[in-house]
Amino acid sequence: MTVHTPHHQDALTPYDAIIVGAGFSGLYLIYRLRQIGLRVRVLEAGSGLGGTWYWNRYPGARCDVESMEYSYSFSPELQQEWEWAERYAGQAEILRYLNHVADRFDLRRDIQFDTRVTAAHFDEQHNLWQIYTESGEQFHAPFCIMATGCLSTARVPDIEGLEQFQGPQYHTGNWPHEGVDFTGQRVAVIGTGSSAIQSIPVIAEQAAHLYVFQRTPNYSIPAHNHPLTREEQQAIKARYDEIRRTARESLFGVCFDPNDRPAATATPEDLQQAYEYRWQRGGLSFLTAFNDLLVNEQANETAAEFVRSKIRAIVHDPAVAEDLMPTTYPIGTKRICVDTNYYETFNRANVTLINLRKEPLEAITTHSIRTSKGDYPVNCIVFATGFDAMTGTLAKIDIRGRDGLDLKEQWNHGPRTYLGLMSAGFPNMFMITGPGSPSVLSNMVVSIEQHVDWVADCISYLRAHGQQTIEPTYAAQDAWVEHVNTVASYTLFPKAASWYMGANIPGKPRIFMPYAGGVNVYAQKCAEIAANGYTGFVLHASEAVALA
Repeated sequence: MTVHTPHHQDALTPYDAIIVGAGFSGLYLIYRLRQIGLRVRVLEAGSGLGGTWYWNRYPGARCDVESMEYSYSFSPELQQEWEWAERYAGQAEILRYLNHVADRFDLRRDIQFDTRVTAAHFDEQHNLWQIYTESGEQFHAPFCIMATGCLSTARVPDIEGLEQFQGPQYHTGNWPHEGVDFTGQRVAVIGTGSSAIQSIPVIAEQAAHLYVFQRTPNYSIPAHNHPLTREEQQAIKARYDEIRRTARESLFGVCFDPNDRPAATATPEDLQQAYEYRWQRGGLSFLTAFNDLLVNEQANETAAEFVRSKIRAIVHDPAVAEDLMPTTYPIGTKRICVDTNYYETFNRANVTLINLRKEPLEAITTHSIRTSKGDYPVNCIVFATGFDAMTGTLAKIDIRGRDGLDLKEQWNHGPRTYLGLMSAGFPNMFMITGPGSPSVLSNMVVSIEQHVDWVADCISYLRAHGQQTIEPTYAAQDAWVEHVNTVASYTLFPKAASWYMGANIPGKPRIFMPYAGGVNVYAQKCAEIAANGYTGFVLHASEAVALA
């Protein structure tokens, strides 16, 4: 392969930035980087935009953050004109919204679909990123921005006999676009995380019989989803600025109306009343019923026990209720689930729960799933087995920085970033909501907008000051990784073997990847670092400026 080296940098690259991924992050990046005069190209593996909401079309897929908050805040006009149908938007509605955004701001012309990026190599001689795609195309740009998402590499576990199964197999994270009709089928769902909890009630209504294979039960809170009335929407739209500000200044990037009292000092009556109120209200705000639920194990247990008492009350068969109750980790240390009739579904005659802790899964045969207690004959299998989260998608791309530094090798013992935005030795390569930032512990849209704004401001700063590259120092990166771990250690998060810790991937290092210090605290740190001329980063001037 001969790489032609032209005399002038502009002849080599028609683009200032290459963006990988056209979900919430990629779309806003086009908008913001255009604003500062950059020529951008988004490379997207899918045939359409939307990222997570393009791929995850499983039955019942919806967001666990309320629709009017899980949306962009950058355009007041967009906020006012878009009408959300439900309190919690389903996948199809979110995808319609993102397509509307792309059309409204003419973003499509900068997106190239059906283009999977396989490698990104930094060319030190020209200070350019060389991006390679599966089809053999090459792109060059001074800036490379990974907008690849935290939950975009679907994972199917390694189960003996999987390849000999004769029926269809599906993964919730890569669902057929034409949908699946389970009528009259005997269906196996493997996994009981968020996508399983959303899809199980819907599949159960169609299937002749549904077998749910559960290893670890999850805590789930009812969504109490409902259509949004025009009055409800207008009330929010009238004070959108205040709502967005409150979200940005909060711990999770959502207006949860947190209670500043600790559960540790509350009476049993107060506890019951507060939890019942949050349960009836529905959704993730359950965790803000008291201010110590994620730091005090005794306090946390009061919330966990309340949810278990609800499971006992809802599920008729006491043995099934017992199997559905999480007991091995504190509530909230895995992302809490939000459901519609999940626990109620186990009262149906056509639903069987198989507890894999009591009867381990042994193999998959041509027409059944075999546990230590026997065979369960099924027509098809739904894998609701999650993702190689936070790092999986980046690890699939051959990313090389200075001196051929391999990102995958650098992250062998866990991801190392500064602010979750950049990694030392990889100049001008930004990550949106990367490991070491609040990302999955927050309303993703709030975190995405904050990151994209920071990146756009950073590139503007470099250009205004005649700087060509920016990268973190190893010292700043080491200090940040340590800080992320220290903050996590003050919480109960590390007590769960969760995908936050990489625990769902065999051989993946056990490190708590997101930043648990809060969206508000984190954004303030990012702003201070930028205001001080990018503390902890090394900026290099271009030769033209140096010669002058």
